[in-house]
Amino acid sequence: MTAITINFNNIVKLSDDQFYQLCRDNPDVKFERNAFGEIIVMPPTGGETGKRNASIIADFVIWNRQTKLGEVFDSSTCFKLPNGFDRSPDVSWIQLERWNALKPEQREKFPTIAPDFVLELMSPSDSLRETQDKMQEYMNAGVKLGWLIDRKTRRVEIYRQGQSKEVLESPTSLSGEDILPGFVLDLQIIWG
Repeated sequence: MTAITINFNNIVKLSDDQFYQLCRDNPDVKFERNAFGEIIVMPPTGGETGKRNASIIADFVIWNRQTKLGEVFDSSTCFKLPNGFDRSPDVSWIQLERWNALKPEQREKFPTIAPDFVLELMSPSDSLRETQDKMQEYMNAGVKLGWLIDRKTRRVEIYRQGQSKEVLESPTSLSGEDILPGFVLDLQIIWG
């Protein structure tokens, strides 16, 4: 199952509040929205991808509870990015001071902020090209560090603000660098 893009713009252009309500009214469907206002219906993940996503989230939550440096978000969180996209990374993290600077109403709905870090774990149904485009959207929106993990090919693409992407073949771990200080993701939970 692949993502489906629907263009309703000639019929209705959804405001941010209307898009939020559409998502609330259809909790069993995961929507994203591109900068053109087109609605993207995302397929659910399979068991293997969901299991690995849960393990990754656990590692981030444990690290974040110890460091208290920010907030961790799962794939159900949709962000209203500054470049007009509404996206839901598989894992995201925002520095605490940036998160706390948002007004309560901004934090309650789709936060109007680009995360400092995003991770996309490819599902078998994901298109590499579309996922790479999504990673570039994140970087264009101000994300500082991003990881695209393709477990099928055991390949990782690292995106850093203002730099060319780095491609790693079968790495054993990933460092959070200066964005996620002290965080190391053991990729055996992904490859295994």
